[in-house]
Amino acid sequence: MILAFNKPYGVLSQFTPDGSQNRTLAEFGFPKEVYPIGRLDADSEGLLLLSDEAGLNTRLLDPEHGHARCYWAQVERLPSLESLAELAAGVTIQEYKTRPCRAWLLDPQPEVPPRDPPIRVRKSVPDCWVALELHEGKNRQVRRMTAAIGHPTLRLIRRSIGELTMGALTPGSWRELSIEERGMIFR
Repeated sequence: MILAFNKPYGVLSQFTPDGSQNRTLAEFGFPKEVYPIGRLDADSEGLLLLSDEAGLNTRLLDPEHGHARCYWAQVERLPSLESLAELAAGVTIQEYKTRPCRAWLLDPQPEVPPRDPPIRVRKSVPDCWVALELHEGKNRQVRRMTAAIGHPTLRLIRRSIGELTMGALTPGSWRELSIEERGMIFR
């Protein structure tokens, strides 16, 4: 079984508490035998997969398998085409050069549900949404990448894994994937 979950802000990608104020996956009524495939930081939102099938972590997350993950990042200021090209070519973060990716300005800007708590708003600093499609997933990678080009991430949402998107899942809801949807992940 593979489940798609729209992980809200402030939820850990684990079932046991870590001593922080963050909530855990235990609150969402998942079947007992599932575990998360990969992670999203507590301050990131969006598509998280859970499964009871051993071996899916490696099959899905190893960069050699090439499964794309698309993120929407709300960043400070409007990045130039040169900045987006720099992201796409790969940037150095913590002595690591990221793999090439796709990076683009979302046009039109998406309408997303409000976050609780809301992001900080600075009247004198505009923000916008960019998309990044990665084939790897280092710790806090998207946030570090956007910061490296001078556009800190204010809000981060994983929109898709492979060809599977969140669809109509609202924050905090989950559902089991169909056979066809499983195929969208592992193409």
